[in-house]
This record gives sequence, structure tokens and C-alpha cells, in this order.
Amino acid sequence: MSLTIFAPRGIPEVSAGDDLAALISAALEADVAHAPDETSGEVNRTAANSAAANGGPLRDGDILVVTSKVVSKAEGRQVLAADREAAITAETVRVVATREHPGGVTRIVENRLGMVAAAAGVDSSNTPEGVILLLPEDPDASARALCERLRAHFGVTLGVVISDTLGRPWRQGQTDVAIGAAGIRVLDDLRGSTDAGGRVLDVTVPAVADEIAGAADLVKGKAAGLPVAVVRGLGHLVAGLDSPGARSIVRVGPDDMFRLGTKEAWAEGFEAGARSVGSES
Repeated sequence: MSLTIFAPRGIPEVSAGDDLAALISAALEADVAHAPDETSGEVNRTAANSAAANGGPLRDGDILVVTSKVVSKAEGRQVLAADREAAITAETVRVVATREHPGGVTRIVENRLGMVAAAAGVDSSNTPEGVILLLPEDPDASARALCERLRAHFGVTLGVVISDTLGRPWRQGQTDVAIGAAGIRVLDDLRGSTDAGGRVLDVTVPAVADEIAGAADLVKGKAAGLPVAVVRGLGHLVAGLDSPGARSIVRVGPDDMFRLGTKEAWAEGFEAGARSVGSES
């Protein structure tokens, strides 16, 4: 199996009310000359030859990864930077951990989408001065709308992932993950199959939507002005538009074994202990 990832150029700065599907379609059609020619392993710079080699800008089984920022911009999900703390509070469902540092306070919270993230996903990078962005209202719905439009426009069966950057609780650094998805299987359930040694897999369920988002970010980058990437070679993951979206990946309720930060868990335990002692006296 081979995997190809490329990012179309020419997507302009997105503003509230823009037709994002139309902008992406136009960029793909204009930038077809820079799509990889897999027959030679080179980038074909001649538009006619590239289109012939690739059969058009998109194929059946392609998966488009779209940075959440451009979705938020198109949907008008922006507020003034002066209202950042209030915006974080408004997007917060539950506080997981709070830490003070020389630059202020970091809040790790569960937001309305069920995601646990720093500042509820409110972000000021790649935005105009004085403006911050909230995450899309419903990333799965946004992905589904894009997927429907792009499938109709190009006449191919494709998938869409909306990605955002998250930290990981047990590892340094950040990576892109899927916060919205449509037309793909977000999890690849391998339970019941066997490994190379013939042993039955009991718990193996790769989060392929997150893996696709992370791989695409290697091409898009944070400062390259390339908010969309096409992932080619994973057609077996493309599915119907009624497939579960990225919200289904989020661990909630009893499945969340780490619902509090260490400091907050200790504090909650001490409070519970004090109440218990008080009730017995």
C-alpha cells in the first residue's frame, strides 16, 4: 500500500460567510499541476500531464483534511481578543486542571464538543490582530456539509476530516487530531482479527481519523498558508455520510479514567475525606 499526501496552493484568506467548499474546489482545480505524479514519484509541473496522470484533482477514496481555523473563519466563529477569558469560560463545560505560570493561567477544560483541551480550543494563532477563534459549532456537521458539496462537485466518493491541534497528557508537544469527520470510518476496529503471528486481537482499534489528521499536518504545516491536504491511498476507510463522526472518538463519562488533573484530584479527595469525617463526628 502506498500513501500520498499533498496540499493544494491558492486557498485565499478565509472570511466570515465565505463558501469554503467553493474555495477548496477552485484551489484544487487550479493547482492540479502540483499534485504528485505517483507513476514517477516526482511532482509533475505540467497541468495537462498531471491531470491526465491523476484523472483530475480528486479521486474516489481521497480524504481531505481541513484545518479547523478556516472552518471557524468561514462560519464567523471569532470574537475580540480582549474577551478571550470570557470566551474560554463560555466554551467550558468542566474544568479539568488549572495551573498558574509567569505568563498567566492555563486552563485545561472539557469544552462543549466533549474535547479536553487547553483554553477550550480558543486560539489566536493565524488570526488577524485583536481577534481570536472559537472551534466550529459542530465540526461533524461542518465536515458533512463539505463532504456532500465536494462529492457532488467532483463526482467522486471522498471523505473529509476537520483537524485541530491538541497536546497529549503523557507526552510533550502537540499533534493534529480529528475534531470533525464525515464519509470515513474514524476508528478501524481490528478486534477479532489476527496479527502476523496468528494471535487474536482483543483491543486493537486504531483511531485512524486522528492518524490521518496528524499525517496531513506534516504537509500543511502551521505557517505555510496551506490549510487543506489531500490524503490518497486510504480508500478502504471511506464510507457513507451516515458513518459516526469524530465526536464518537471522545472518551466521556465512565470511559474517562483521567477526568481531573493530579492537583485537582488530590483536592477533591481531601474534601471528600473531610466531609466524611465531619459527618461521623
